[in-house]
Parts: sequence; structure tokens; C-alpha cells
Amino acid sequence: MRKFLLALAVALGATLTAPAAAPAMAQARQLPDFADLVERAAPAVVNIRTTQRARADRQPLPQFPMPEGMDENDPFYEFFRRFFPPRQAPETPRGGGRGEEVPRGVGSGFVVSADGYLLTNHHVVEGADEIYVTLADKREFRGKLVGSDRRTDIALVRIEATGLPKLAIGDSHRLRVGEWVVAIGSPFGLDSTVTAGIVSAKSRDTGDYLPFIQTDVAVNPGNSGGPLLNMAGEVVGINSQIYSRTGGFMGISFAIPIDEAMRVADQLRASGRVIRGRIGVGIAEVTRDVAGPLGLPRAAGALVRSVETGGPAERAGIEVGDIILKFDGKAIERSSDLPRLVGGTAPGAKVAVQVWRRGEQKSLTVTVAEMQPDRIATPNGSRAPSPGGAAPVPTNALGLAVADIPDARKRELRLRSGVVVEVAEGAAARAGIRTGDIVMSVNNQEVSSARQFGDLVAKLDRSRPAVLLVRRGDNAQFVPVRPEPR
Repeated sequence: MRKFLLALAVALGATLTAPAAAPAMAQARQLPDFADLVERAAPAVVNIRTTQRARADRQPLPQFPMPEGMDENDPFYEFFRRFFPPRQAPETPRGGGRGEEVPRGVGSGFVVSADGYLLTNHHVVEGADEIYVTLADKREFRGKLVGSDRRTDIALVRIEATGLPKLAIGDSHRLRVGEWVVAIGSPFGLDSTVTAGIVSAKSRDTGDYLPFIQTDVAVNPGNSGGPLLNMAGEVVGINSQIYSRTGGFMGISFAIPIDEAMRVADQLRASGRVIRGRIGVGIAEVTRDVAGPLGLPRAAGALVRSVETGGPAERAGIEVGDIILKFDGKAIERSSDLPRLVGGTAPGAKVAVQVWRRGEQKSLTVTVAEMQPDRIATPNGSRAPSPGGAAPVPTNALGLAVADIPDARKRELRLRSGVVVEVAEGAAARAGIRTGDIVMSVNNQEVSSARQFGDLVAKLDRSRPAVLLVRRGDNAQFVPVRPEPR
């Protein structure tokens, strides 16, 4: 009997334990194994280090000398001795010739063709005099910069080598949020380091021309330029940025989609530079507070804040205050969509543009020009003088006092209509309107005079915000202002 009870207890224990163990075993089987992927991909990932040559016209490296009077008994003595030792500036040959090489930085990259072409980040090689590429098999080559593009942070480098292992190029559009991805690179100079995580989000707007891939893959300084791989071992992105308050990884990293990167790389390989289109407008986001009062069914499009004088947009009839809804038949969901579409259009192309203007859609045609080197815009900060000297007291529900703009001043500012703000208090001040701003329209109605402006404000529904088109300097913006209650 005793043996029977013991056998029954063992059997019951096995029965109770098996179901509990089954889910754990199934879960273990579902966890990804990156070993085979890394074994195939790692040989094509490279370490990149850059140097500068000391020259007479360059500033010396910053020095952090040990404070005077500090002796060996001071608690910070060892800290300064180890991390800020006395350092001599490298000697520069007479005549300003090429001096000693000074280490500049470390990054990562990967091979995209067997004949020696590599992709990395622009910021990894920017300002470098020499580029050194170390392969996974420890061979080192001097790299030549084929071309680099600051706007997309892409650089193409070539080394004199053949038969190199290369990475397969994937399709970043097919990435899904939650999908496993792997990064390989040289964080802090540690070669061939592998980290893994998932895609956290797609199309993050952190740059004018790039919808970044956001991941939780551990990326640190030195990972820049390295590949982001899917589970098939294909490159889907180039690790480029991190969000950090400390300089190290904090759970959020960003990668350039490989589709965008290869488009840039193809142009760099063909001509050493990237050719982009431009139409000559400054833009801003269309918010929900602005969309409703303007009659838009939803917050979408790109608000035109400024139009370049004599530029493609002005010649096409695009005006400040227009909202661009479509470019070349493609919908503009966010303002950041427009620079990407325009930038990817060949200069000289005639493109249909659909805009929202004063409550209705208009179709225009713009001839795209070529993007020129960056220029710094200088806003026109001059203001129309206040007639009579003393500022009047606001009497309307928006807290604004305005004045007419002389015709000569309108021609100078290239204005068709508008009034200048003399005083901004109350609701207007809270909305950010300032003295000297120009109010061009109220709820889609053009303002031609101070008297008309007063009439428009007097008829406002005080339970709803009014949307004013306000110009400041060379830029304009729709500003929602909630009237003061009676």
C-alpha cells in the first residue's frame, strides 16, 4: 500500500508540473536567436576612425591643467592626474605644412559593394583629414570620401579592396512596429558589438528630409554609421542618433531608413553630391486649432509662412497663408512631408500643387528649382510707425489695437493687405502676438484697413477662437485667439 501511494504521488506531481512547464518551454522556443544572423552579417561591418592633422592655423586642443597648489593628498589629485595629464600640442613643421595626426573620432560603417564602397554617417567623417577603415578580419585601409550629405547624415567611403563581404539591402517600408532588429557597430570603440531590440515606431520627424526609424536597440557613441538589421540579416537602417540626457543610451535610438540612404548613396556615387529640388517657401505645421476655423476637415498640410521673392512658389502664385494639401498628387499629412517630396523632385519638373486658400481649394503649377547651399534668412524686423505717437487703448475683444499700413510700406513688404499691431494685450498677448506684427486676415477674411478689422472683430462669436494670419518679419503664422468673454 505504501509503495502504491508513493507511485500515485509521483504520477500526480508529474501531471501537475507538465502543464506549468509547457508554456515556459514554448516561450523559450519563441525567443529569437541572433547567432546565425550575426555570423553572416558581422564580417561586412567595419570600424571607422578619423584623424586631423595639426596645422598652424588650427586652435590647439583644449587643456585641463591640474589646479595650482594641488598636492598628492588632495582627494582630486588622482582624478586630475589620470584624466587630465599635462599634454603638449603636436609640433607643426615650419612653413605651415602637414603636421602630426590627431585622433578625431570613432564610428562604424558597413560594406554595400564587394569592390570597396561603404556607407556611414556624415557626422562620422565630417572634418576628417584621414579616414581609416578596419575590417572584421583586422585588415586596415585608408578610406577615400566619395561624397557626403549633411542634410541626411549619409556619407559614402571607398577603400581599395575587392571581394569584400557585403550586406544585403532590405526594405525599410516593410518594417513593422514590434519587429526584432539588431545593431552591429563599435560603441566606445569596442569593435563588432551586437545589440538587439524592437522597432518602437516609424516615421519619426527629427529631420527635414528623413522619417527616422525609432528602436530600443542599445546604441552609443561609436555605433553611428553602423547597420540596423532585420531578422533576415538585411540592412533596414543606419544607426544615426540617440535621445539622451547623459550622452549614453537611454532606451531610444534612431536609424536612417535604408531606402532613403541608398537613394542618397546612388547620387553620391554618380556625382559626389546630392541634387534636390526646392520651391522657395517657409512652412509650419497645421494644428487642429487652426484647421477647424479655416474650414479644413482635419489638421493636415503645410502652412506657407513665407514665400521667397522671385522664387518658384511666388511665380506659381503661392501666397503666404496658403496651406499646401498636395504636391505632385501626393497628400501632405504633416508639414515635414513637403520638404521630402520637393527635395526628391528633379529640378526643372513642372508639378501640380493643391492649396487651401480662404476656404476653398486651388490648383497651381510650380516649376521646381535646384536646392542651393544653405542661406541664413534675415527677417525684416522694421515696424510701421504709430500715427500720433501715443498708443491707443485696445477696445476690441481680442485685446488688439491696430493701424493702417501706408501704401509705400505695403509695397516695400510686398503686402496686398494687412494692418500693423500697435498694442497687444489680454487674449492676443497670451496667444503670442506682439507690437509690430502684421495681421493679414481674420477667419480667412483679408484685412484691408483698421476700420474693417474692427468690424470683423465686433462680429466674432466669442464662444469660439478666431484664427488670425499674423506676419512677423518674413514669416507668417495662423494664430488662434480666444476672444475675451463679455
